Amino acid sequence: MNPNHVLAAALIGAGLLAATPANAGEWLHWQTSSLSYLNGRNHAVDPSNQQTLTLEHANGWKYGDTFAFIDITAFNGEPHPESGGTTYYGEFAPRFSLGKTLGRHVGAGAVTDVLLATGYEFGEADVETLLVGAGIDLDIPGLKYLQLNAYRRIPRNGGGNQWQLTPVWAWSMPVGRSDLLVDGFIDWVVDNSGTRHAHLHVNPQVKYDLGKALGGSAETLYVGVEYDYWKNKYGIAHRGPLGRALGGTDQNTASLLIKVHLP
Repeated sequence: MNPNHVLAAALIGAGLLAATPANAGEWLHWQTSSLSYLNGRNHAVDPSNQQTLTLEHANGWKYGDTFAFIDITAFNGEPHPESGGTTYYGEFAPRFSLGKTLGRHVGAGAVTDVLLATGYEFGEADVETLLVGAGIDLDIPGLKYLQLNAYRRIPRNGGGNQWQLTPVWAWSMPVGRSDLLVDGFIDWVVDNSGTRHAHLHVNPQVKYDLGKALGGSAETLYVGVEYDYWKNKYGIAHRGPLGRALGGTDQNTASLLIKVHLP
């Protein structure tokens, strides 16, 4: 594993360990961590049948917020030619709030905050990208939250820089004795650069709060489906020479999901 990837994983792990009630207060305002299991078929580019474990963490702190995750994916019965039977991918994405830093409200209308948005992506082979840009938080009636982020993508291993737009959202509604939660993100890389093509990745999760339905605590155990649409996956042009050799790079699939929020 690349030493930088080890460092990023260590930072995520440190964040998970630090985000406990004992460390809450002035610096840590809120935090949530979860472990998810996904099982799905019909993935493009990589082996079709996959199982994934995802460790995820989000928090709000004195000068901003942080989102981080690590995916460990197993290819069922069909090893990947480069990574073998398993692979990994992670992101570490801190944002720095102008409103929190200045100690006053900086938004207008639906905009509640303006932020410096950063990110670090890491994974197998040459996957290592820095992201730098800006974000806004919005208060939209009916939504739990909505963020809009715009980044400049800077690959560490060549391929040219690109622009990316990323909305992130969550919406919920009561269903019977519990709640339905729909949340997710869209990564839209809007331009071509070198060997990397523009691509669109839409990834919502539709989850039922099973823990609450069974009489337990709310927001601790979810079951549902993750839908994954990825046009020109990994920036490989679907109709290009490599895309045709891979049998196409447009992904349209769904996976069964179980998600447990950690105490």
